Amino acid sequence: MCGIFAYIGNKNDAANIAFEGLKILEYRGYDSWGIAVKKGKNLAVDKHVGKIGGASVNLPKSNLAIGHTRWATHGGVTVANSHPHLDCRKEIAVVHNGIVENFEQLKEELIKKGHKFVSETDTEVIPHLIEENLKGSSGFATSVRKSFNKLKGLNAIVIAYAPSSEIIAVKNGSPLVVGLGKDEFYLASDISSFIEKTKKVIFLKDYEMVILGKDIELISVPSGKQLEVVPETVTWKFELSSMGKFPHFMIKEIYEQPLVIRNIAENYEDEINALSKLIKKARGTYFIGAGTAFHAGLTGTYLFSKIAETHVNTAVASEFNYLEHFLNKESLVIALSQSGETIDVIEPLNRAKVRGSKIVAITNVLGSSIYRMADFKILLNAGPEKAVASTKAYIAKLSVLLMLVFAMVEKTADAKKLLLLAADEIDRILEKKNSAQIKQVAKFLSIASNIYVIGRGVSYPSALEAALKIKEVSYVPTEGLAGGELKHGTIALISKGTPVIVFAPNDDSFESIISNAIEIKSRGGIIIGIADKNQPVFDYFLQVKDIKEASYIAQIVAIQLLAYYMAVDLNLDPDKPRNLAKSVTVK
Repeated sequence: MCGIFAYIGNKNDAANIAFEGLKILEYRGYDSWGIAVKKGKNLAVDKHVGKIGGASVNLPKSNLAIGHTRWATHGGVTVANSHPHLDCRKEIAVVHNGIVENFEQLKEELIKKGHKFVSETDTEVIPHLIEENLKGSSGFATSVRKSFNKLKGLNAIVIAYAPSSEIIAVKNGSPLVVGLGKDEFYLASDISSFIEKTKKVIFLKDYEMVILGKDIELISVPSGKQLEVVPETVTWKFELSSMGKFPHFMIKEIYEQPLVIRNIAENYEDEINALSKLIKKARGTYFIGAGTAFHAGLTGTYLFSKIAETHVNTAVASEFNYLEHFLNKESLVIALSQSGETIDVIEPLNRAKVRGSKIVAITNVLGSSIYRMADFKILLNAGPEKAVASTKAYIAKLSVLLMLVFAMVEKTADAKKLLLLAADEIDRILEKKNSAQIKQVAKFLSIASNIYVIGRGVSYPSALEAALKIKEVSYVPTEGLAGGELKHGTIALISKGTPVIVFAPNDDSFESIISNAIEIKSRGGIIIGIADKNQPVFDYFLQVKDIKEASYIAQIVAIQLLAYYMAVDLNLDPDKPRNLAKSVTVK
């Protein structure tokens, strides 16, 4: 979940190069940040707590730097716990993404050998372990390889060694990509951080180690065998996003959603039809995703049942490892992910591949790990999504799924019409007079101690997503549940003044969900209705017009706005919620 950036080459402003690269990677972690540069035969370090956006770096001129933006796992958010971490001699600096699962054992062994630790992190064992291995090894690279082989867990590490003026990177799990320039090398978690400098790249595979100095070497870990360096030239277009006239990325990305939907409606027919054929051939299709992506997959399950009369399973990606035993060569696993780097999704995909299953990726990031490992892929093309809480990538997934389910019954033209209606309805919701009404409801909800959201049928996943979006950015405890489950426990929490958001679209769930709303109101609950028409049971009414099967796409936009305005009312940063990061690369 952390951001890694490194530079070695012919320029002497390596610290500033790393600093600018880290700013692009801040979405991966913004608890703290730090940079180390070579200074003679040692390393100088500058580390800070907080966001990197408005900061500056104070380091000497150097042609070698490694940097890191942190999302804390082990140890609190302090300067001491920030990366890079050094060995005792201050010759080795390490930045790290992942978790060293056996760090306590390694740390205990190293302390007995005289090593001094200054942080609470698991990462700090790595430079000391390399330092220890250097005492009896044939060199820096061998020491790194031996050290990495002792680490348990999924880890990506980048190491700077001042005496030899080298940078080494090795990975298992988290992404790392090398950029090859003229007499210089870049290395980062995400290619977007250096794409303006070079398009010649090497995507490191698991258990590969790259050595960067005056030249480049690639080595297999754990065998130590030298590998051929075969760069590829990236021809993709990478867009760097700016807020423009908007105060935050989240609201900007909400307003971009109609354009995203129209693009999918007008340009995706061929690949959607191809995927529908794969589903028809498969003996068992499974959607997997994490968080918001899981909610999209669950929506797909309802749509496939209702429209295509086809059974498609959906599972939380982190739980799919415990459900994998029925996979075989005829299974189809469809991974949904905004970043394409979510470790909870990557791990079950690797296990599915071992069982011979076909992999499909529906993701927003070209060249991401999930994109590259898939047999068939659909790129969402929603553009850069900088806010941590996903909005337009979620809407893009829902749009692709609607197209897909109608393709299953050879009615793609109907799906296109519905999507265009959804885009128009979202434009209407975003009009000033309608967003002003949502702001009023947000003021009421922002002082609530807890909120509940209910829906039935295809609106049940919307209830889950609504609850997630609100608590992600406003920190108000919010629970989403199926309307029918209310009376099986949660209704005990309803008292006078408890706010409950009710999705009541004009479909076969309408009468039942209104009955649930009446049950809540009779116990003192305050009802916020999201529906085509106002109902007597509603205390607040947010209109989302009936657009048949696409209503679920438009209704979630009202909640996205609600969550955003709640965060603003509470003086919170909706783009960077506490404890969250955009790309989740630790288990």
